[in-house]
Amino acid sequence: MRALITRGIDLFDRFVVWTMDRFGVKFARLAIGVVFIWFGALKIMGDLSPAYDLVAATVYFATPEIIVPLLGVWEVAIGLAFLFPPTTRLALLMLIPQMPGTFLPLVLLPEVTYTVFPFGLTIEGQYIVKNLVIIACALIIGGHALRKHKTDTESITLPERARA
Repeated sequence: MRALITRGIDLFDRFVVWTMDRFGVKFARLAIGVVFIWFGALKIMGDLSPAYDLVAATVYFATPEIIVPLLGVWEVAIGLAFLFPPTTRLALLMLIPQMPGTFLPLVLLPEVTYTVFPFGLTIEGQYIVKNLVIIACALIIGGHALRKHKTDTESITLPERARA
């Protein structure tokens, strides 16, 4: 009986892992796409975005009425690019200048992002730090795109040190 239970648990575990492998990257792509489209659309609409004042204070050298909607358009484009596998690399390329910019308020506006430096984050600070999850998902999606490309075309070899 114990062996039967162990076998059942093993089969269930394999099914769960297979399901995560099968749908995980697709769901991450969808999640990032939705987040970028949603947050970007709010910036395009202006004052509806909870990040409007934060962006305006961070990019103080540009007019908020122009820079915030422009950033919103950029974010919507990133989101749309993540939704379609053929444009994954474009999404990742567009994410490269966007992500570091999201962390600027932690440096430029510590009075807005921290209650007690360095661990007491305000809601704005938490909003910024959650971007680490977006970066991690983007790395996984990008690595998966390379792996898929590798199986679709010729084999890509890594230097001996990188394989270890």
